[in-house]
Amino acid sequence: MPEIIIATIMRPYGETGVQTHINCFREFLDSQSIKNRLITSFSYYKWLVYPIFAVRKVLDKLSGPLSVWWYRYWHAYFLRLALQQQLPLVKQGIIYAQCPVSAAAALTARSSRNLPVILIVHFNISQADEWAGKGYLQTDGGLYRSIRKFEAEVLPKLDGLVFVSQFMHTELTKRIPAIAKVPYAIIPNFLPDPGLTANQLIDADLISIGSLENRKNQQYALEILAALHKQGLMLRLTIVGEGPDRTKLEQLCAVLQIQDYVVFRGFVKNAAALIDNHIACIHTATLENLPVSLLEALARGRPVFALPVGGISEILGEANSVGLALPTDDANAAALVIANAIKDKNWLHRTGITARQRFLDKYQSSVTAKHLLNFLSNPRHSIN
Repeated sequence: MPEIIIATIMRPYGETGVQTHINCFREFLDSQSIKNRLITSFSYYKWLVYPIFAVRKVLDKLSGPLSVWWYRYWHAYFLRLALQQQLPLVKQGIIYAQCPVSAAAALTARSSRNLPVILIVHFNISQADEWAGKGYLQTDGGLYRSIRKFEAEVLPKLDGLVFVSQFMHTELTKRIPAIAKVPYAIIPNFLPDPGLTANQLIDADLISIGSLENRKNQQYALEILAALHKQGLMLRLTIVGEGPDRTKLEQLCAVLQIQDYVVFRGFVKNAAALIDNHIACIHTATLENLPVSLLEALARGRPVFALPVGGISEILGEANSVGLALPTDDANAAALVIANAIKDKNWLHRTGITARQRFLDKYQSSVTAKHLLNFLSNPRHSIN
């Protein structure tokens, strides 16, 4: 079996779905005794890397586009050096890149095509759109257009593409028709089975997990909670995550007069464990590829309430058997959907069982990571 070389510009550990995916896959590879290594921008000499990266904290305050350019350029630069340093030690391998920047660095660093480069598409629409969603770029700006052009140039050169949702395969093929010739697989995100906690004490109501930024749309979750209160159902909401929108969200709680019913937990290591003592998970992002936080809820037998956008519809399924789709722009209607479901104990029990089984069948590492490994080993044939 070739060695799996995971290439990323991100740190090995953190709260993002990308880092969760990397660590879950490495855990699976280790369990199968398959040699693997993680090479990041931080794998190069730290005395060179860290001073350069520290400059971005200053640039963040000065210019969004310059900060993004700095981040992408220097992370790519040091990842390329780290790959050039370590790839000669690999006799037979597969480079599994975690973003277009990582993929481009790998294409440059590899010594021959005997080291295939396969990219997993974690991003939503484009990395340019993600930076715009965080407020760093304008969609009519030069760097925004440059990033999308960069992706259109790099992706067709790859030896394979992995999509975690049918949604992103459709969107990306539409935007970059040249990738139609690249072998691909649609393989959802996956997680190791956490098991069910014995004698679970459910003493909280709804939980939302995700970075606090505009695209995640937590303000809508707060509006729904306020609407629930007006309808007479005094539910509580736990918000887990950090981000630039925290102050704005806390202020909105005061305006809506729900501050006593909302708890901001900030960043919590292994935040998914908090799902165990909540009734259900709510997710109000306006665009998602395939959010890991919802898979965490299914794994723990918890229903999900979510906007049916992007790949989320694929999690909910046509019959909404693991939860319910919420209206995207009507907090009162969304609150009514949740209220009717929460009051129905039979629905909660039945949906929780179905959610758990759906996780075991489709999103469990021991099942789905095998499909990923098979494709990485032989990307000549597409898997849908």
